[in-house]
Amino acid sequence: MFRYNYSEDVKSITSKPYKGSISITLIGTGELDHWKNKLGRKQQSWVKVNTFKGNVGEVLIFSTIEGGIDHIVAGKGAGDYSPWLFSRIAETLPEGSYHLKENLSEHDANFAAFGWAMADYKYDHYLKDKDTKSVILTVGDNCNLTRVNSWIRGTILARDLVNTPTCDMGPDDLALVAERLAKQFKAKIEITRGEELLIKGYNTIHTVGRAAEKEPCLIDIKWGNEKAPKITLVGKGVCFDTGGLDIKPSGAMVTMKKDMGGAAHVLGLGQMIMESGLDIRLRILIPAVENNIAGNAFRPGDIIKSYKGTTIEVGNTDAEGRLVLCDALALASEEIPELIIDFATLTGAARVALGTEVSPYFTNDSKLSAELLKLSENEYDPLWPLPLYLPYEKLLNSTLADINNIGSTGFGGAITAALFLKSFVTNDIPWVHLDVYAWNASAAAGKPKGGEAMGIRTVFEYLVKKYSK
Repeated sequence: MFRYNYSEDVKSITSKPYKGSISITLIGTGELDHWKNKLGRKQQSWVKVNTFKGNVGEVLIFSTIEGGIDHIVAGKGAGDYSPWLFSRIAETLPEGSYHLKENLSEHDANFAAFGWAMADYKYDHYLKDKDTKSVILTVGDNCNLTRVNSWIRGTILARDLVNTPTCDMGPDDLALVAERLAKQFKAKIEITRGEELLIKGYNTIHTVGRAAEKEPCLIDIKWGNEKAPKITLVGKGVCFDTGGLDIKPSGAMVTMKKDMGGAAHVLGLGQMIMESGLDIRLRILIPAVENNIAGNAFRPGDIIKSYKGTTIEVGNTDAEGRLVLCDALALASEEIPELIIDFATLTGAARVALGTEVSPYFTNDSKLSAELLKLSENEYDPLWPLPLYLPYEKLLNSTLADINNIGSTGFGGAITAALFLKSFVTNDIPWVHLDVYAWNASAAAGKPKGGEAMGIRTVFEYLVKKYSK
């Protein structure tokens, strides 16, 4: 049931002029009175009757004498051009073709097109009746439509992957998506499956996934000029998480199809990077497993020898994400890339700290941290730095192994999880860990409830600034 066609341009935005396109004028709260004073008496009365205040996303339709739409006025609040302003406008409008009257900067025009397209996103693959409403925005020359289409395709890929239930998105299905993506961009791909994981030393990946019917695997994609700077993306691909023998309550398991959100993020980001032709040698590593329960499931108290050689005491089988990631991070470190970035739906503690809409990130590079924070604000893609507080490493101590996979207290869980991962990133490689939720807990304009891509536009723009040809 999973669709895979992310090479086509998005149909809800176009650069082709349409003769009957309806103009949209954006009015902010600060310019409302000046604008109204320039209107005729009947139009002023219409504004008053509809109590139009210029608030974010408000839409006022001015009709023709014949009853059709003459033009649209939309509120922009304090004048902040976020993508989601345009999502709200697009969701409110009747079917038709529109264009913005303002000559926006490229930055704002790109946001307008992206937000407009996101308003059209629906995960309706299992529904018999589908919404076919067509609201099209014609963009001007000031919009970098190539860049915007890249954002959209990468975001949709990540959302679709997260939204697809595990019955159709297990480790083998995720590997198939990766194979198709690699083929599309002429990348090399290697998939290590089942018992072969043990032969190659990927013991933590195999241990977590061995109890599932669908065997675990490690997906390894390489793309780009081998001589270019090496950038490696690592994504947690736990396609379903029961919690293992430390089983989750049923209410906490309902959304666990999203526990491969990290993998969805790096594939969506990888799509953006490859189709943009950045001057890097990209590597994508995804440990793909199901954390299930069977007679051969791993147990609390088990000790696993990781790919790096570090022994790990299993304090809790529901802290499985860091186990599958540690082998992938150690493998990524071997070739000493210029940067390693991992995405993972890793801890509930991150949600307690920052809620569901802001993703914390951890990094060992202060300059990189500052750049990501600034870009996240600019891109309306909220991230926030949390510290790699080294004194908390003692909370991961084990008397039987080199390290425990959980902290000895319930405090600072997102930090101890990040510190666990950090111990597998070797050779002082710049590294960023993003603890993403990958899910919209409630619906908002351009963001329906369900799978979400968090932080990938920020990371993409960072890479574009640094590695564009």
